[in-house]
Amino acid sequence: MSATTRNEADVIVIGGGIMGTTTAFFLRQRNRSVILLERGLTGQQASGVNFGGIRRQGRALPQLALANRALRTWQRSAELLGEDVEFLPSGHTRVCYHPQDVENFDQYAIDARAYGLELEVLHGGAMFSRFPFLGREVLAASISPLDGHANPRLAAPAFGRAAARLGAQVIENTEIARVEKEGGRFRVESARGDVYWAAQLVICAGAWASRLTEQFGETAPITARGPQMCVTEPVPYVFKASMGVFTSIKEESIYFRQIPRGNIIVGGGPAGPADTVTSRASVLPANTVRQLAQMRRLVPAFAPLHVIRVWSGVESYLPDSEPVIGPSGQVDGLFYAFGFSGSGFQIGPGVGETLAELVDTGSTAIPLDPFSIRRFAKQPAARSSIVTS
Repeated sequence: MSATTRNEADVIVIGGGIMGTTTAFFLRQRNRSVILLERGLTGQQASGVNFGGIRRQGRALPQLALANRALRTWQRSAELLGEDVEFLPSGHTRVCYHPQDVENFDQYAIDARAYGLELEVLHGGAMFSRFPFLGREVLAASISPLDGHANPRLAAPAFGRAAARLGAQVIENTEIARVEKEGGRFRVESARGDVYWAAQLVICAGAWASRLTEQFGETAPITARGPQMCVTEPVPYVFKASMGVFTSIKEESIYFRQIPRGNIIVGGGPAGPADTVTSRASVLPANTVRQLAQMRRLVPAFAPLHVIRVWSGVESYLPDSEPVIGPSGQVDGLFYAFGFSGSGFQIGPGVGETLAELVDTGSTAIPLDPFSIRRFAKQPAARSSIVTS
């Protein structure tokens, strides 16, 4: 460690993605001293390689309180961070191809209203009047007008820089080898032998989290998967809102957003392989070909477009697609946020603010029981080898 690096703080946060950086940021707003430790660079993995959707609709209803809280931060992000993360509150639309999914849209809109999410659902002719570019297989559209999208390459690093300006220590390129509680404090040792101490510890380590939680006798069956992302050549900027297909058939899944420079960013379909040992993930060519076919199905005018780049990263998935958020079931002062199953970007600032509140005050009004790590107490430990889907 350098001479200017302190090795003790009120709270240590492990993981520099959107969960960890926002937790550090909001802890500093509460005047808690923070050390944020990141194994690579902030936002390098799941938080920086995802679609960038600021999407509340379609989430499990217990997540909506966190998602609504997150949206308020996204709306104020330029003011809070002092820099632009390209948040565009341009709306988000889900569409579907199957009658049972139309029924899902109608019911979800009713249920979500109780959680503060107002949606507009359009069927048939009314939908095509609003969205004349859609393929004629589309049956319905669910519109969330206050949602939008942001640049995932910018967001987590910006929250990390803002936390540092408020006084947090953000230490990158520091892999953690050992975590334990000793004498009432948490002792965190890096792979190069640096040791850090804190009264409280927050683990936001994504696909690598179980390596740390298991040292406290807790586990979650994490699998690592890689999002299948691509971007097209730039074309005239006409699609302000982001759009995606809701379906239970993975091969039909597709979503896109256009950025002001004109490029169309595309994701969806089955995930690809990811490896937590090498920290690498791959885009499978067959998946990109399927994405192009589904793009043409959704918006036939996309047929002439060319893909100019593909990418992926290491994301963490849990069997029930719900994250782990909240206190440890075994150790006082230990907290978790990981396993967001490809849907963590939008909700990240809400999770960070809620964790900061919980760490600082010992409670939060947002129910976190559905996300407790205790639900996996009888599950065997997951292996961290290559996983494909």
